[in-house]
Parts: sequence; structure tokens; C-alpha cells
Amino acid sequence: MNFDRMWTPWRAGYVTRDPEEQGVSCFLCALPASGADEEALILVRRVRVFMLLNRYPYNSGHLMVAPYEHGGEIGSLSRETVAEMWDLAQQAVRGLAAVYRPQGFNIGMNVGESAGAGIPDHLHLHVVPRWAGDTNYMPVIAGTKVLPETL
Repeated sequence: MNFDRMWTPWRAGYVTRDPEEQGVSCFLCALPASGADEEALILVRRVRVFMLLNRYPYNSGHLMVAPYEHGGEIGSLSRETVAEMWDLAQQAVRGLAAVYRPQGFNIGMNVGESAGAGIPDHLHLHVVPRWAGDTNYMPVIAGTKVLPETL
């Protein structure tokens, strides 16, 4: 079987990164601490949480909402932090709906490595716009996601 190759060089940084070697143990802690919001792709800051574009999106418009507080246990979040996360998720949905006109959304978090958390030590909520037909064989067969736009 012969497959065409689709190059996705932006993924190389994610696949090959060693955060500890770069002096950063958690990028969700480092990005807001840097103060360089545009470079960090931070869109909104609140008292307890912030929202940013996912540098390795599942779909166009893929956002994440994360608390400033480092931790991987959902039970450790204060009620105020949880409320602020969901409020910002609602704001994200409203904004994405107005701009992208998706037909639906995936909203959620993977808690723990065995549940699929890529960053198990820092909770974060994904907000992913969805359209009918936006999935195809590429992620399953080739491990590649085709996106119609860049960040």
C-alpha cells in the first residue's frame, strides 16, 4: 500500500520537545508567567484562569482554558476557579460560534495520563469547534490532522 505524505512541520516541536531540558516543567505555568501574551497565544486573562489558542489544534479555533494554579486533581480546584473556567468556556463558545459558525463543539478535559491527558499535571479544558464531515481517515491512518488555516 502506498500513501502520500503530508508534511506537518509545526507538530515537530510538540513531538520532540523535552520541557525539562528547556527549563520549563509545565508550559501552562510558563506561558502566562512570561507576560508575552501574543507570543504565548493567550487570548483572555481572568483572576484565576486564562484562555489560549491550542498550538497543536484538533480543529480550527481549538481553544484551551486553564487555571494559573498548577495541579492535576480536579478535586483540588476551588469552586471559584471551576466557575471561572466554565464562564470562560461559555465566552469561548459564543465567540467561536460568531466567527466560525461551527455545527457543534467538543468541550471537556482528560484527567490523568490513562485518560489521555497530554499534560496530566496541569488541568485544562478544551473547547473544540466541530463541523459535519470535519473528520476523515487522516488522523486514524496517517496520524495527521488537516487544518484549513494556520494559527
